[in-house]
Amino acid sequence: MVNITFITGNQNKANYLSKYLGHPVDHIKLDLDEIQSTDLKEIVEHKVRQAYEKIKKPVIVEDVSLEFEALGGLPGPFIKFFVEKVPFEIICSMIKSGMTRKATAKCVFGYFDGKILRLFEGSLEGEIAEIPAGSNGYGWDKIFIPQGYSVTRALLSEEDDQKTYLQIKPFAKLKEFLETK
Repeated sequence: MVNITFITGNQNKANYLSKYLGHPVDHIKLDLDEIQSTDLKEIVEHKVRQAYEKIKKPVIVEDVSLEFEALGGLPGPFIKFFVEKVPFEIICSMIKSGMTRKATAKCVFGYFDGKILRLFEGSLEGEIAEIPAGSNGYGWDKIFIPQGYSVTRALLSEEDDQKTYLQIKPFAKLKEFLETK
């Protein structure tokens, strides 16, 4: 497997990726420009190319989105800004009575080595809770109820949290690709 650098400032994310891949993963935090787009793959492609230009080594970046069907896919990749600036109760109330609460959580990993660019997408269907609930997880876990469950990701058991996490994060696709490098 090729040596890769995961662009993240989060040591836990880097450790988890390394553990799942069964291969050491270097990581560094870089300030990358994030283009304004509702297309998660477009954002990740821009970030991974930019990261490669900065360090000139094979890199991996990731980004996530949470698409509300009732809002035409928004906030999508902008969810991180919503979570930072808007209370969860207000985010949940953006979907009015009678509107669908269906949502899709997505994650895209991008790999680039200067020549080969690959994007790997994972997703999980679910819905937006009427009110936030739970204290586990991170980001939008307090408002997202995965399909097949009646509680938010922040209230799931450790086993179910892991199961749904692996659906959102495309680790298996990334690992399969890297094993051929």
